[in-house]
Amino acid sequence: MLLLAVNSGSSTLKFRLYDMPSENVITKGSFERIGSNDSDYTIRVNDEKIYKKEKIESHEEAVNILLTELVEKGIVKKLDDIKAVGHRVVHGGVLYSHSVVINDRVLEEIKTIKDLAPLHNPAAIIGIKAFSKVIPNATMVACFDTAFHQTIEEKEFLYSVPYEWYVKYDVRKYGFHGLSHQYITTKMKDILGMNGNLIICHIGNGASISAVKEGKCIATSMGFTPNAGIMMGTRSGDIDYSIIGYIMKKTGMSYDEVNNLLNKKSGLEGIAGMSDLRDIDRAFLAKDSKVVLAIDMYTERIAEYIAKYYLKLGKVDAIIFTAGGGENDPIIRKEVLNKLKPLGVEVDEKLNEETIVRKDKEGLITTKKSSIACYVLATDEELVIAKDTYNLSKQ
Repeated sequence: MLLLAVNSGSSTLKFRLYDMPSENVITKGSFERIGSNDSDYTIRVNDEKIYKKEKIESHEEAVNILLTELVEKGIVKKLDDIKAVGHRVVHGGVLYSHSVVINDRVLEEIKTIKDLAPLHNPAAIIGIKAFSKVIPNATMVACFDTAFHQTIEEKEFLYSVPYEWYVKYDVRKYGFHGLSHQYITTKMKDILGMNGNLIICHIGNGASISAVKEGKCIATSMGFTPNAGIMMGTRSGDIDYSIIGYIMKKTGMSYDEVNNLLNKKSGLEGIAGMSDLRDIDRAFLAKDSKVVLAIDMYTERIAEYIAKYYLKLGKVDAIIFTAGGGENDPIIRKEVLNKLKPLGVEVDEKLNEETIVRKDKEGLITTKKSSIACYVLATDEELVIAKDTYNLSKQ
């Protein structure tokens, strides 16, 4: 059975075409800068790369180009061969704790949640509508990035603000990167032979940490929005909220302007003047003082959340690093794990240096003496989407 796993951003569309249930990836690619004059797209099939630069006005046009290319290049014989499309939807609010087949009611409910994810959910809706129009017989499935965290208890997800904000306005912790945390949880079950107690560190430009107890999430670092939690590439993470009003008064900036700076010009970018971890690492090794400070702050906050979740879980079977930085940055991992020495964690420096997912190496990076086993594992959010879509489309 052929199905597409799709991730629609505000100006992007990323996809993989799977043959299920074998989980074989037939082709994958992305459309970038949709709506601008600099649009382009890439489609990869085996060792062949199709790259074109042309103006793409909308997501619907991108979908049409994608499906036309799939047929013209003989990747699929006809569009009806694609039986389902799974869509990553960033925010499911309090309504969805698992993936669902999309119907008119579901689509309307995703629209009502758009205030909680104004950049992401509208893009997902556009993608859903575009694919539904071009391949109307395919089953459409919504896979929510917040769903995995819906097992968190009320005492953990509530903020200490007026309770009516939660009742009237759905103000609470939601958590994000759920598809990634879900994938790693399943993968660790295979490694450990059981649903263990895990601390999962999804370290990309956006970053989040979760505590998973016997297969269920009990805490996560991101909150009402993806700006909460640890320091990130361009996001501040947790700060004293009074800073926002203070800066507005001092500078005359609006709330939206300050919020934009906290999302796009803070974190590593704010302290070091750069956010790409590859650039950060080079400057760190060159002993750039601001970068050294930024790395110390960054890894300190990651370590603090790990220590907090260690206490919450009581017993930890494994700490896992995943996503771009977690998978490929031994410097960040080493700095974090060295800060966890009081917990008895001991990094194996040789294994840590050698374990780079982009070089096809993943696995254990701690010594036999370490009190907690620490792993580097590749995440695969698209495969989670594909599996959920396949299972739901069979029903």
